[in-house]
Amino acid sequence: MAKIDLNTLSIEELAALRDDATEKLAEKVAARQAELEAELERLSLYGKPAKKSPAPVVKPRKDEPAKTSDTASEPVSKAA
Repeated sequence: MAKIDLNTLSIEELAALRDDATEKLAEKVAARQAELEAELERLSLYGKPAKKSPAPVVKPRKDEPAKTSDTASEPVSKAA
């Protein structure tokens, strides 16, 4: 690719260069997206469902007392 001296370009030429670069980038993104979608379609033929992340663990808030059963307050006897 030829080097372009950006300092010598006019504003109109810089704007045109930007537009060309944006267009080319959009084309490459679209092509890559199509490749990835085709790959995803091929992988879906194997029938494995996608792994789901486990549900988050919900901890009680500090201002709420933890729920305990009545038996939890009884002392545990020591083994002799």
